Amino acid sequence: MTESRGVLAGYRVIDCSIAMAGPFAAQRLGDLGADVIKVEPTTGEWQRHAAAGGATGNEINVSFLSLNRNKRSVALDLKNADGKHALRELIAGADVFLQNYRPGVAARLGVDYESLRAINPSIVYVSISGYGEDGPYRDRPGQDLLLQAMSGAMLSAGRHGDEPAPAGQYLADAVTASTAFEGVLAALLHRERTGEGQLVTVNMLDALTTLQMQELSAEPHAHVYIRAPYGVFATSDGFVALAFADLHELGRLIGEPSFEGWNSEVEGWTRRDEIHAKTAARLREKPAGYWIETLGAAGMWIGPVHGYQELVDDPQIVHNGTFIEYDHPTEGHVKTPGFPYRFSQTPPQLYRGAPLVGEHTREILAEAGLDDERIEALLASGAARSTDPVPAEA
Repeated sequence: MTESRGVLAGYRVIDCSIAMAGPFAAQRLGDLGADVIKVEPTTGEWQRHAAAGGATGNEINVSFLSLNRNKRSVALDLKNADGKHALRELIAGADVFLQNYRPGVAARLGVDYESLRAINPSIVYVSISGYGEDGPYRDRPGQDLLLQAMSGAMLSAGRHGDEPAPAGQYLADAVTASTAFEGVLAALLHRERTGEGQLVTVNMLDALTTLQMQELSAEPHAHVYIRAPYGVFATSDGFVALAFADLHELGRLIGEPSFEGWNSEVEGWTRRDEIHAKTAARLREKPAGYWIETLGAAGMWIGPVHGYQELVDDPQIVHNGTFIEYDHPTEGHVKTPGFPYRFSQTPPQLYRGAPLVGEHTREILAEAGLDDERIEALLASGAARSTDPVPAEA
């Protein structure tokens, strides 16, 4: 652990979210130095028990590990009046409250915006939902695959007649996390200027729809509807991505004489299938490295198609320091994607790995002003849970 000197040092975030979108947004805030307190049920957050790909880890599964670094954990039973009251005391001293409960749950727990604003008028309250806070789809499940399907993204990509296919990532969750992160920063800036807190609502449907600004505004299909050659092509030993190549020069370099004299902005549109087929046939003749070097030297836009291991080992990724490594008390040596931005004065940092359930319950409640007797009473009654931290050298 190091002392925070990040741009958000001094801000406290109460993270009552689960799964991916909310925890990922809160993690970004923690990376920038905010004190992020993850509020979990006494049994632990849902994602601790639902490991993507079956990657269960030792004490903390990989899904949870990847989305909850730079946080402290307090475990409270919010169905218990004492646990709920303890949470409200934490919120009284916080700057940001973030939740992605199902519609109606926050009000039932007494942690809706109006209730929290009454005890902390300057709170920045972030509510993440699948489709919106109200409206005809309010109660539908906000799950990534369903949102990708509804957003138009699946049908806009691929070839005519292909079955719709989702992105290879949890795209709706990731975009929503970034949108919520942006919303927090903007609301905190407003509060710095005016002293005024506010409600920020983010929903997955709008986040993924507005991501497709160009596709929905300018083109009838996804970004592959561009003059040929444009796409991913097989080579003798792998694949390359090729975009916007000048047809005359491309034909010379790949040995395709029929491209001679063709205008990229004319035949590139009118003979798209023919160009694609001939380019594909030529590129299969030699390895990917040869084409990247040869076409790249001519100024063409070409690059490799990486798997994850190739990505991790890529020289530019290594140079950028895109991945960070650290030793976790229960999970051992961890290598994981780091920070997507750099700050010259207040760099993002790794302060701690993902916590155990309730690892910081005692210290967080003490910071909120609860005395030892009351903390022990909460633990004894089951309204709170504490897990002793594992020594770093263990």
